[in-house]
Amino acid sequence: MTFSQDKSKEVEFFDAHAAKDEYNVFTGAATCKLIDAFVRLSGLAPGAKVADLGCGSGVFSSALHDRGYECVGLDLSSKLLELACLKYPHTEFVEGDVEALPFASASLDGVLLSGLVHHLPDPACCAGEVFRVLRPGGRFVAFDPNRRNPLMWLYRDRDSPFYSPIGVTPNERPVLAEQIAGSFTAAGFLTGTEYLAGLSYRYVASSLARLALPVYNLMDSIIFRPSVVKRFRPFVLTFGSKP
Repeated sequence: MTFSQDKSKEVEFFDAHAAKDEYNVFTGAATCKLIDAFVRLSGLAPGAKVADLGCGSGVFSSALHDRGYECVGLDLSSKLLELACLKYPHTEFVEGDVEALPFASASLDGVLLSGLVHHLPDPACCAGEVFRVLRPGGRFVAFDPNRRNPLMWLYRDRDSPFYSPIGVTPNERPVLAEQIAGSFTAAGFLTGTEYLAGLSYRYVASSLARLALPVYNLMDSIIFRPSVVKRFRPFVLTFGSKP
């Protein structure tokens, strides 16, 4: 059975956040680490034309611009995009849907999916659109919370008895790496998977959870770094190339 994303819930959630904060959950060091991963896994040189899908208030779009990429950020939330345009006037932003991208076919060298895929109950349509807009040889990189990470599962998976809906949309669920890779492979990509730890959070919506952030960040930086537990690291990196 296929489930569709409730886009109105996404817009409602992120527009509301725009009124009180920029919805930038990671520390600056974590943002740099994710951009480093994009550069390494995409292999794209500065000057490449890339899109940051699910750009929110533009943090990753601006970081890509600062690395020398020709970047455009895209998001469903007009309110967050207003913040992005004010904060990062040097970067282009457009309102749009990842399941119907407003870009010409074969017009981009790279795509970053910024914590986006886990908002899609079925990522097949998004994967197909990413394939369409990339040139032959184009690359994508996605990062998403890992359902196999025990802390992510306990706090953010609907099957957990400790699941908290605070600070997430009804569409969100941590991902299983093989399922996401399978969706992008089915779209035509040559696909790979890595796992990432050490991404420190600076903000979560729950005031109770915020008290535990230092403990979480410390546990993440120590417990999940060894390669023997890499499949249980908090984040899945899915990447691939268009033949």
